[in-house]
Amino acid sequence: MKIWVMVAAHKPYRMMKDPMYLPLFVGAAGKEAPAGFQRDDEGEHISEKNPSFCELTGLYWLWKNKTGADAYGLCHYRRYFARGFFWQKKDRRILTKQQAESLLEGWDAVLPKRRHYVIETRQQQYIHAHHEEDLKAVEQVLSEKYPGYLPAWNRMLQSRSGHIFNMFLMKKDVFEAYCRWLFDVLSETEKRLDISAYSVSDRRVFGYLAERLMDVYLDTNKVKYRECAVVNLEKQHWLQKGFRFLKRKFCKR
Repeated sequence: MKIWVMVAAHKPYRMMKDPMYLPLFVGAAGKEAPAGFQRDDEGEHISEKNPSFCELTGLYWLWKNKTGADAYGLCHYRRYFARGFFWQKKDRRILTKQQAESLLEGWDAVLPKRRHYVIETRQQQYIHAHHEEDLKAVEQVLSEKYPGYLPAWNRMLQSRSGHIFNMFLMKKDVFEAYCRWLFDVLSETEKRLDISAYSVSDRRVFGYLAERLMDVYLDTNKVKYRECAVVNLEKQHWLQKGFRFLKRKFCKR
C-alpha cells in the first residue's frame, strides 16, 4: 500500500526517516523552506492563507498535488500517531508504514483518540475560546449548500468529546471526498466572516473550524474509522493549559 502522510511544519525540526512521511513547510509563500522540506506554495496551492488556515494549506497542497497513493494522512512536526509502549522513547513510538497499513485494514480512516471536555459541550468550548460568529457562519453555509449535514453538525455542537488536531489517515476515496467537501465549506465560510479585528490566535479560525467539521463529515457519511493514540515529542504543560481553559470559561472575552 502506498501511503503519504504529510508532516506539517512551520520551522526546521527533526523528521522521521520512514518513507511514508512527507515533511511539508506550511505557509511557505515568500519564505525560505528548510532543507529537505516540500513547500506548500508549489503547484496548485493556498499557501498565502496559512495565518487563517493553519495546517490546512498543507492539506490542500497534498490533496491537489500528491497523487498515486492508496491512503493519505496528516500529522504535525511534534505530534504523530503512536504505536508501541508508553515506556519506550517517544521517537520509537511513532507509527510506521507497516503499522499504518495494519491499522487501515478493514477501516476507512484512523483518527486520534477523542478529547473529552466533560464540563462543557463543544459549542460552549468554542464560544469560550473563540468567536460564536464563526459557528454561525458555518451553520449558514451548511444550511444553504449541505443541509443533509445539519443533524450531524448539531450533534457535534452538543457533544462533550471530539477528534482534534486535524490529524487522520484516510483511504484515497474518503480523503478526496472529504477534502472536496471541507474546502468548499471553508471557502464559502471565509467569504462571510470578517476576521480583520481578530487576534493572531483567533485568525486561525479555519483550522479550528475544520477540527469540528471532520466529525460532522465522518458522522454524516458513516465513515468507518478506528482511533489511535497520539505521541507528542515535546513536553506538555498541563497546568498552564488547565489555567487557560478555566480562564476562557469563566472570564469574559
